[in-house]
Order: sequence, then C-alpha cells, then structure tokens
Amino acid sequence: MRDAAKVLKVLIPVGVSAALVLWLFHKVDFAEIRTVVRQGVDYRYIFLMMAITVLSHVIRGIRWGIQLRAAGIPRIPVIAESVSIWGAYALNLLFPFLGEAWRCVYISRRESCKLSTVVGTDIGDRASDGLMIGLLILLMVAVARPEFDSFLDRYPVGEAVDRLISNGDLWLGLFLFTILLIGLDRIFRKKPLVHSFNASVRRIWSGFSVLFHMKGTGLYILLTLGIWTCYYLETYVCFFAFPFTRTLLENDMGLVAGLVVFVFGSCSMIVPSNGGLGPWNIAVMFALGLFGISQSDGAAYSLVCWSFQAVVLIASGVFSAFYIMFSRRRHKR
Repeated sequence: MRDAAKVLKVLIPVGVSAALVLWLFHKVDFAEIRTVVRQGVDYRYIFLMMAITVLSHVIRGIRWGIQLRAAGIPRIPVIAESVSIWGAYALNLLFPFLGEAWRCVYISRRESCKLSTVVGTDIGDRASDGLMIGLLILLMVAVARPEFDSFLDRYPVGEAVDRLISNGDLWLGLFLFTILLIGLDRIFRKKPLVHSFNASVRRIWSGFSVLFHMKGTGLYILLTLGIWTCYYLETYVCFFAFPFTRTLLENDMGLVAGLVVFVFGSCSMIVPSNGGLGPWNIAVMFALGLFGISQSDGAAYSLVCWSFQAVVLIASGVFSAFYIMFSRRRHKR
C-alpha cells in the first residue's frame, strides 16, 4: 500500500505536467512557435531575466535566514542560505514540494536543530508569499478589471473560478470540517499519536510565529518586496525579448499586462507539476491572450521563459550539490 502511494506521488505530478503540455501543443501551431524561437527572440533580455532569477533566490535565502535566527538557529553564511533555496528549486523540477522538504532537512542537519522548528519557519516563509499573492490579486483586479472580467467570462476555467468563489455550500462545508477536526483533537488529545502530533504542531507554530515578534521585521518586509519585485521583473523584462509583447510596451500596456501575466503564472503554481511545467505555461498563455496575443505566440513566450528559468535552476542546483559536498569534506577535516 505504501509503495503504491509513493508511486502515485510521483506519477500524479508527472501525469499532470504531461497532459497539460500535450494539451498545449494540441492547441497551438508548433511551426509558428519554432519560427518565433529561431528568429523573433532577443536573448539579451532572456539572459537578464536569468540573472534576476538568481538574485531573487539570494534575497529569499537571506530573508529565510532572518526567520531562522529568530527561531534560535545560529546565523549561517549567505552562500549557505542561497544554497538552501537553489537546491530546493532544483529539486522541485523533479517533484513538487520536494525542495521544501529538502531545504528544511538540510538546515536541520547542518545546524543540528529540531526539524519541526525549521519546518515552522518554512511555513512562515510560504505564508508571507501567500499574503503577497493575495495582495497582488487585489492589485490586479483593481488596475486590470476589464481583463480579469474577460477571463471569467471567456474561459471555462474562469467560469469555474467564479463558481468556486461564490459557492456558499463549499465554504460552509470547509468550516464544519474544521470544527469536526478540532473536536476530534479535543476528544483524543491524550492518545499518544495525537499527543505527538500536537507537540509537532506546537513546534511548527513556534517556528512560524517568529514572524510576529522577531528582530529585523522591517528588513524582512523590505526583502519580501525585493523578492516579488524580482519575480515581476522576470515577466516584464521578457516582454522586451519578443516582438508581439513589445507591442504591449509601445501601447503603454506593458506594466498592467506584466502584472496580469505574473499573477496568473503565480496562481498556477498551486497545481502539482514538475516546476510549474504545464500549468504555468497555460496560465501565461491565457493571460497574454487577454491582451490580444495569439495562442501560438503566448505558448512560445511561456516555453522560452520556462526553459531558460529551468536552466538557471538546474545550474544552481548543481552548484549547490558541489558546495554541500565540499563543505562536508572541510567539516570532516
């Protein structure tokens, strides 16, 4: 049974990625995509995007270091903080969320500290990201309301999102299910398994709650803004690389279009897939379609951007592996 569950954990994300990529190729003219890739890309801006990607990971590592120190974990070098992020993102290409587990284990073993405490800081790290995505969605709806309404009316997935948001029975069911779980926890809290689970939850909460009382909150917020500014620039800079997106810049729609494409791509990452392959490409293609970009051009944009970002992740992951290997050798000596 356990072996079957492990196999499913691997097959489901791979299947999702493969199915969505096949659907993507079915919907677009691959000959047009090849023409765009060979003749219509200014790779100077693609390389600039790759540099911004590396910078965003360094900033994320430094930000996580603030949380780790607030949770009682000693200061670690900036390079080690960056390696924890580079290795995590590289592993996420193999399997969704594998990188998150790995970076927690890496820090826990490196600093000989409780894994659950590190997990708590990781949850806090991702909670900050969730808050930023929520704020960006609100900003997108405010500045690009016509395009957002067009998405809800034009695409089946938009209609599904609209129905989900307005489904009162769903939200009531989630509320009642939460109450049930709390009640069961109260009833069986003295059982060894439940007691152990609650102790782990408390340690996780301890790592998460440092967000509310740690030193360096101002720097943490500044770094958070820096991370998400870099993420936005990765999308916006690539607009300069393609002739069909440069028209958006000429029509003064670049900033708004960049925001819409960026938010759509960010929201797609909740779908389990290998590094966003499939869901991210389709979300970006849909978002560009709201601004009159054809499906083939949108697919070319998403495939080129994703591919070169994947190159960055793989290269930084290889660097992380060598760094960890040589660091262990130095420690043994």
